[in-house]
Amino acid sequence: MRMLVRLLFGLFVLKAAVASPRFSRQAHLDTYSSTNYDDNFNLESDYEDVLTIGEPQIEIGTLPPPEYEGSLETQNEVEQPKEEEELPLKPQLVPQGSGGSGVLMGLDTQKGMPICLLCTCLGGSVYCDDLNLDSVPPLPKDTTHFYARYNRIKKINKSDFASMNKLKRIDLTHNEITSIEDRAFMGLPELEEVVIRENHISQLPSFPETMTLIDASHNNIGSKGIHREAFKDMTGLLYLYLTDNHIDYIPVPLPDTLRSLHLQRNNIQMMHEDTFCNLQDFSYIRRALEDIRLDGNPINLSRTPQAYICLPRIPIGDLI
Repeated sequence: MRMLVRLLFGLFVLKAAVASPRFSRQAHLDTYSSTNYDDNFNLESDYEDVLTIGEPQIEIGTLPPPEYEGSLETQNEVEQPKEEEELPLKPQLVPQGSGGSGVLMGLDTQKGMPICLLCTCLGGSVYCDDLNLDSVPPLPKDTTHFYARYNRIKKINKSDFASMNKLKRIDLTHNEITSIEDRAFMGLPELEEVVIRENHISQLPSFPETMTLIDASHNNIGSKGIHREAFKDMTGLLYLYLTDNHIDYIPVPLPDTLRSLHLQRNNIQMMHEDTFCNLQDFSYIRRALEDIRLDGNPINLSRTPQAYICLPRIPIGDLI
């Protein structure tokens, strides 16, 4: 009985050994090496790296990672592109923001900065608002609109806008201007609008006949601060604003094109009947002048009713 049990156990062990992968592999190699497919085939030479105990095993069907010649530093140099060499920057001549003479970034100001860096140049417009300027900076020749509001400019010289043949608008609102040279705005063939409100001006300068808007409100202009017949020849004038000054009369004659006349809060005490209308021609109607402001003046408009018969609207002011 014991012999039978030992025989069965031996058969079981033998069967397990035959089924083991190591035994199968060794039997396969023995069979493969014993078969002579080719005289030149040498199993030992083609498989020099024989697996040994302790060496890392590579699964059949996978490939080892590719080997690179050279050190890791050499590989990095190959993989990473070289940085481009920095070239020294050289100043170049570029056009001014408003198309000037081509000096680097515009003309220099009295602060030593180019005008289009100190100010903002957009096309033909130059914006120099709120920069603590104490004088008008040199402008590009092609400037069409100039804004220097909320600065500390004290005087306007006739050289400030000399040869500015394309300049259409000047806005110097809220500065500290006390004087403007009489011909500072003359010689500008395209000038149409001048805004010099909120300053300390006592005398208006001469304006070219091309004007369409003049705003000198909130200044110190008195009875002698306006030239005689100053606006007569401005055949395109549309808006005349002289609010909050010390004017004691209406500056006639005024062109027929005028639409708005603002004289509120001055010292006007009387008006003639022919200030706006033609008493020799009662058929004359002044259709353009629709906005006349005389409120805040010591004048009684009801005393001169004939002065408004040619107007589309009665002036705003006291009627008592």
